Amino acid sequence: MRIGELAEAAGATPRALRHYERQGLITSTRAANGYREYDAHTAVRVRNIRRLLAAGLTLDDVLVFLPCLDGDVTAGPASAKALEVARDRLAVLDARIAAQTELRDRLAAALREAGAEVS
Repeated sequence: MRIGELAEAAGATPRALRHYERQGLITSTRAANGYREYDAHTAVRVRNIRRLLAAGLTLDDVLVFLPCLDGDVTAGPASAKALEVARDRLAVLDARIAAQTELRDRLAAALREAGAEVS
């Protein structure tokens, strides 16, 4: 299938697919006219990549899951490395949330001091 067909089948954009390919997450062959061609099973892989990204992982994190991206990524037990990656990503997200909460609290305090309403 060509890149547009894969994008539609997997719920991604052609740009995202090219990015995934540059990162080594998916592969294609080139037709005589230079167009990318993908195997039909690549749609499953892309949907799994998108599922992991939606869970808060980065593309670098997703590389750890490469061996199981062609099937049901949630079916089997998680590897020790996958759990480590998920825990590390959760710690990063928790730190970002704490930093944003602190900024919000400072801004709200400044607004209160100025006599403005805070929602």
